[in-house]
Amino acid sequence: MKKNEFITAEKHAVITTGEVIRMLRELKGWTQEELSRQSGVHSKNINLLENNKIDIGKRRAEQLANAFGIHPAIIMFPEYEADLIKKVA
Repeated sequence: MKKNEFITAEKHAVITTGEVIRMLRELKGWTQEELSRQSGVHSKNINLLENNKIDIGKRRAEQLANAFGIHPAIIMFPEYEADLIKKVA
């Protein structure tokens, strides 16, 4: 492989962003309200995110990732970051 060549990312799992948020929240033992306090994301939006009713957006992904102590890519692109999700779990 040459220096400037990239390898195409491959999907590793079929999981939604909402499922990842719920899983990480439950692993912490947090309610949606607690995650709201930890992240600054309104609990209603956390509920909508977990149920895949709204898109995450960069700012919310960063807020939630900071609360969980992980990289935002784990939340934004769970289908590509399955190995990292397993490590967090």
